[in-house]
Amino acid sequence: MQDEGIPPFRRRLFLLHCLAVVAVIRGGLTLGRFRVVSDHIAAMPVGGPAPVQILRRVSWGVAATARLVPGATCLTQALAGQYLLARHGYKAQIHLGVERGSLARIRAHAWLVSGDCIVLGGSASSLAGYNQLHVIG
Repeated sequence: MQDEGIPPFRRRLFLLHCLAVVAVIRGGLTLGRFRVVSDHIAAMPVGGPAPVQILRRVSWGVAATARLVPGATCLTQALAGQYLLARHGYKAQIHLGVERGSLARIRAHAWLVSGDCIVLGGSASSLAGYNQLHVIG
């Protein structure tokens, strides 16, 4: 991440916070508490979409720390990103979809969007291969 002017200590602190959020959300999902996790996030007061710099920071932090948490799937990462943004008053939505043309095996995917920006879960071109089924947030 290139955050000119942000001290290394603050970047490390942010990463530790991201790691904790990803781990707690992963634990909640493991215990079958999706509704509890998503309701907690939905109850947080939010305004509009986040500035691009904030979206980049959250994307970087969640993606970097999710590699350290076993089983931190796309849903875990999307929920973690949504929580981190909501904690600072920014709105983001989780999109759930299934891959087009996957008849033999259904492949589900979750991605996070704030405003017109895809924050986590892929790019516009990679997500074009999915049929969106539901939006959370």
